[in-house]
Formats: sequence, C-alpha cells, structure tokens
Amino acid sequence: MAAFLHDANTFVVSCQEALELSAPHVYLSALPSIHPTSQIAEVFWPKFKNIPVIHTEGTERQRKTILHIQEHTAEVRSVAFSPDAPRVVSGSWDGTVRVWDARTGEALLKPFKGHAGQVYCVAFSPDGSRIASGSHAKTIRIWDAGTSHALLEPLEGHIDKFNAVAFSPDGTRIASGSNDKTIRVWDARTGEALLAPPEGHTDRVNSVAFSPDGTRIASGSNDNTIRVWDGRTGEVLAQPFVEHTGFVRAVAYSLDGTRVVSGSYDWTIRVWDVTTGETLVGPLEGHTGMVYSVAFSPDGARVVPGSSDRMLRVWDARTGEALATPLEGHTDWVRSVTFSSDGTRVVSCADDKAIRVWDASVGDALVKSLEGHTDRVNAVAFSPDGTSSAPGSSDKTVRLWDPRTGAPLTRPLEGHTEWVRSVAFSRDGTRVVSGSNDKMIRVWNATTGEALALVRPLEGHTEAVRSVAFSPDGTCIASGSDDKTIRVWDARTGKALVKPFEGHTGDVWSVAFSRDSTHIVSGSADKMIQVWDVRTGEAQVDPIKGHTDQVYSVAFSPDGVYIVSGSKDETIWVWDARTGKALVGPLEGHTDGVTSVAFSPDSSRIVSASCDHTIRVWDARTGMTLGKPFKGHTDIVSSVAF
Repeated sequence: MAAFLHDANTFVVSCQEALELSAPHVYLSALPSIHPTSQIAEVFWPKFKNIPVIHTEGTERQRKTILHIQEHTAEVRSVAFSPDAPRVVSGSWDGTVRVWDARTGEALLKPFKGHAGQVYCVAFSPDGSRIASGSHAKTIRIWDAGTSHALLEPLEGHIDKFNAVAFSPDGTRIASGSNDKTIRVWDARTGEALLAPPEGHTDRVNSVAFSPDGTRIASGSNDNTIRVWDGRTGEVLAQPFVEHTGFVRAVAYSLDGTRVVSGSYDWTIRVWDVTTGETLVGPLEGHTGMVYSVAFSPDGARVVPGSSDRMLRVWDARTGEALATPLEGHTDWVRSVTFSSDGTRVVSCADDKAIRVWDASVGDALVKSLEGHTDRVNAVAFSPDGTSSAPGSSDKTVRLWDPRTGAPLTRPLEGHTEWVRSVAFSRDGTRVVSGSNDKMIRVWNATTGEALALVRPLEGHTEAVRSVAFSPDGTCIASGSDDKTIRVWDARTGKALVKPFEGHTGDVWSVAFSRDSTHIVSGSADKMIQVWDVRTGEAQVDPIKGHTDQVYSVAFSPDGVYIVSGSKDETIWVWDARTGKALVGPLEGHTDGVTSVAFSPDSSRIVSASCDHTIRVWDARTGMTLGKPFKGHTDIVSSVAF
C-alpha cells in the first residue's frame, strides 16, 4: 500500500499541470505519460484501452519530481532542507520566508515577515530549531523554526545586500557574504560580529560555506575566485582558486572536508582539493547556462548543480561522469539546490516561483527483470515502434515481451533445436527472424509467434548462425556464420539471392544492413570489418583494420554515414562507412570484451554491452561517455538495442 501511495503521489505531482486543466486530461495526457513501472500504470492502463500510447526514441526522460510547491508570489531564490529532512525552508523576492512539509508540500507555518526587502538566502541551524535569512535590505534575521517568531534584532553590518548565509556545524556562528565584497562571522545567539571583515575578494561574495569541523570558511566571488579562510580569525589559509573564467556563484564542502565544489557563470562545475587548491575533477561541462548553485550529497559521492538552463544535473564527484539524464521541470532559472540529509532527495527553487523536490536516485531499471527463459539470453531486439522486445536464448526459444510492462505477448517461439544466437525485427514490426547453433534461420509472425507458413527454415550455412538482420526495405535477410561466410536471403520465400560472401578468415560474429539496404557490414573473429554490396557480394572497401582481437558486433548509423564496432579487445571504434577510415576511437572504459553495439535513432549516441556485466552510452561524435555504466546484470551482457 505504501508503494502504491508513493506512485500515486508521483502521478499527481508530475502530471499536476495537465490535471489542473480539465478532467479529460487525466486520460488524454496524465495516464499515458506516467512511467511504465508505476503501480498506477499497472492498475489503470489495462482499464482504459483507448488512451494514447507514447513511444519514446532514444534515452527516456525520467520524471523524478516528488513535490511541486508554487505558493510564493515572486522568484524563489534560496531553499534548504532541515537536518531531519521533513521540512524545507524557502526565501523569496516576495519578502517572505516559508517552511513546508517536505513530504506533502503543505505550508507548516504562516509566512515569516519582517524583511524590508527581497530575501536572497536561507539556512537551517544544525539542530533544525532556527532559520537564518539574508535580504536585499542588508540585514540578517534569525527565526524560531517552530513558531516563525524573530529571535534577535536584525543583524546589521554589511553595507550592501546579502547573497549568502550559513550556520557553523555546531550552530554557534553564522557566516555571511555580501555585495560589499566581504565575509562576516556572527554570534548566532547574540547577533554580535565576531571578527573584522576579512579582506581579499575584489568583487561581490556570492556564496559561503563552513567546513564540516567548523574551522574554515570557503567563499565564491564575482572576482572569479574561491578563497578559504580561518573560521575563527579570518586569515586566508590558501592561495585563491583561480581556474574559473566567470563569476563563482556557489561553493560547498564535502562531508569529509577535503574537497570544495564550485559552480560558475562559465557554465562549469569544479571539484577542488581544499589544501592545495588544485582541480581534482572537472571542469564538468553539460549545462548550457550559468551555474547558480551546487551541492554535495552527504556521502560526498555526488554533486548536483542548478543552472539558468532550467535544469539540475547529477554528477559523480570522483570521476566527473553524469549519473542521470538532466532533471527537468522548472520553467525558469534554477537558483538554489541542496540534498536531504539522507541523500535520497534534492530540493530546488527557481525564478518560476516554484519549489521542487526530486528523487535523487539514479540508474534505475525502467522495467523489472524479464524472466521466463530457462537458460542464458544471447540476443535481444526492439520492434521499430517500441511495443515489443524479442530475446533469443540458449533454451532454444525466442520470446516476445511488452517492454513497458514486462508481460509476455505470445507463447514462446519454439522450433530451433540448438541455442538461439541472434534475433531481429522487420522494419514494419510484423516479422521476427532468428539464427541458431542448429545452422538454421527461422522467420516468425511477430503478432502470433507462429512460424511463417510461406517461409521454410533457411538452410545453407554449414556451421552455427551467429547473426541475422532484416534489410530496412523488408525484402532481404542477411546472416553471418561460423562457416566464415555471409548469406543473403529473400525474406518472402527463403531462397538464397546471391552466392555466399567470402573473404573473412574467421567466424562471422555480426552483420548489419545500411539504411538504404544496399550494403552489409560484417565483423569477424579475424579482427576485421568488411563492407559488402548486397546485390553482388563484392567488398566495397578494403578490410577495415584497427581492432586487436575478435570483432563481436558491428552496426551502421541510421543516416548510413558511420559504422560502429565492438571487440573482444575491450574497445569501440567509429568508422567512415564509405572509406573505412577510423573517425573516433578507441572508446575505452569497458574492462572486458564488448559484445554488442548500437546507434541511437538520431545517430548521436552509441550504446554498448560487455562481458564486464555493464552497459555504457557514448557520444558518437566525441567518444565521451554519457553517464555512469548501467549496472544490474550479474553476468555477461550479450546484446543491447535502442
């Protein structure tokens, strides 16, 4: 019941805008757009047969918003979780501070009023009993977090507006940063200034943060630098960190105090060694706008920035890899982000006047494991419309599944007498072809699972069939075999169309058609890639060499311009399909052989599977990894498909 209610909450929050328009949008917009693994989908999709079905191409944009709070009447500039995480405090340009229930989004108290100007920054004390806020009116106020009453007279001393406030870990001090280029430290109980303003920054101070032990303060400034100060004396403890090329808008300490993360107007994030000032990770690039805020997860493993590009991103703080697709939902600049104390949620605020609470988990499988095969799964393919997936197994069968729900669509496709090594859909999605160790190729009806009556098993290979592919025009089937040959068959009659393509000196592991159906690419145990003319069987370029071990997988890009290959040598290469020249590579990251590769529909990305049990996604033009490896399989990953 708890899981169902969690999914129900996610449904209502993520579809809030549609639901508020009119009741029919519950069915026209909201139900079709929810995640396939949601219990709401499992319960209600079968009851409404006529709702639209959404088929996504490429990486699915996961909705991770848990809450959407929109009650401030002006831009929300700062947010923070309470230490126990059931509350969120927000500060807005409407001049108020507000406290919300982080689970329900309800206001817990009346707005805190008292600032004479816009509120720029807020912070909870470590025990959650007090809130500090700084304003355009050059004052800081300390509030009782349980009653909204002011505990002290306004703290005054800065000669320009406040941009940042932070409590020390023991709650006895408050640090502030201002447009007057200074940092100040205050007694949190009396409001007295504890030391003269440290001097060093030559422009406005945008952000301040205490180290976990309270001995140091880090600050970021419009002078493009980060500085580290003694929290008791105000002395500078290190040379300025100077590698950003734009204003430094945000700084935060890691929990162990050894690192500082920063976000800048130069659109990048950097992680620094606090002692030496050297960049440890970064610059992390991906945002297409200024980075206004940044936060470390409590375990120090992740970094989340918020940007003027309206998105949040999650990065691995050790490697700099993106850990998830961007978190999208805000409709204006994101001004502040922070993690909950348990690291499971992120709260953000933006100029769209909204506060959002996000699920901070990453790398979730979209559908539970599809189980039913009684032996290893060697191949898998998506139907072109994304409504079916077809795995082939060493249990000698092919199965058809609904990839949204995991439900079987037909009984198992039985007929092969040995392992099924390869499967592929026809372009129209009506047929499935499979190749097996029994040397046979079979063609099946993708709707009923029956073998097509007009196409007998395709016989001709003298060894196991490693790979099969439909031509995009649906007229031909190509197959690659351990007999070192490629064959082309009439997809309607099953007859061989040309003589076997001979040229490889090792098992043919993989075959693929070009988009126009005129060429076939093949990869072999002889470490080479060949490109063939479908009609004549002649090689179109010299054998493509570069891999140092068996080539397990090859694929054409959808636009026909590139070929991607994956090898036992643990690398991936991208080649010019017309000349055979290497364009990108080697793409390195897998720690064992690369078993399968595929292009995204727009040719911009490559997905790879490996014997190291992981899946990786790469930028096809630069060879850079896009996110962390997908982990979850407990054995060799044999096949992948977009």
